[in-house]
Amino acid sequence: MRASSFDAACRVAYKELLDGVRHRAGYVTMGMFALTVIAFMSMSLAGDMPDARQAATLYWIVLFFAATLQGERLFAEEAAAGTLLFLRIYVPAQAVLFGKMAAHLITLLVLSVLVMPLVIVLMDAMFMLDAAFLVVLILALWGMAAADTLLAAVASSASVRGGLVPVLLLPSMLPILLPAIAVTAGSTETSLFGGILLYDLVLTVGASILFDALWIES
Repeated sequence: MRASSFDAACRVAYKELLDGVRHRAGYVTMGMFALTVIAFMSMSLAGDMPDARQAATLYWIVLFFAATLQGERLFAEEAAAGTLLFLRIYVPAQAVLFGKMAAHLITLLVLSVLVMPLVIVLMDAMFMLDAAFLVVLILALWGMAAADTLLAAVASSASVRGGLVPVLLLPSMLPILLPAIAVTAGSTETSLFGGILLYDLVLTVGASILFDALWIES
């Protein structure tokens, strides 16, 4: 992106995060969803300690569905307020895409930090909180933010919006979620990291290419 586009993307990301803090409805919904699911699973296990694979699966399932809750709001508020036309006229398409993607990624990173202690305490689960986990967390959330942002833009211009993002996001996230669960459960295969990184790059480049046409035609 050019310097002007980079500045515009930063402003879009800042506005997105500021709106989220001001309204808080989306953030509260994500937090309550995560807490409810983890607490329900903890009670259903009746004190039994889940193995590392089960705990890792729960952790990433919570992050995935919380991401869809937030992702559906990325363009929905502008569509409802009628400001999407303003964005199309005055803000470069790439700046909108990467600005909202960056804001979504930051939100997911914060959520992941908050969810981890809940899983450890309520599920009595132990994770290997090492460099490998940190790397796979960033890579997986990067891909999730890229796919979520593009699909949210598709949903904002679709005639049927309800539930569209989760339905489309799950198939695109399987190549990321499965290796992320494996690494979180303790796997150290380096090919898993390379596979996620490659898929992230494909998603990001594909989103950048498709978003221009989507943004102009919608």
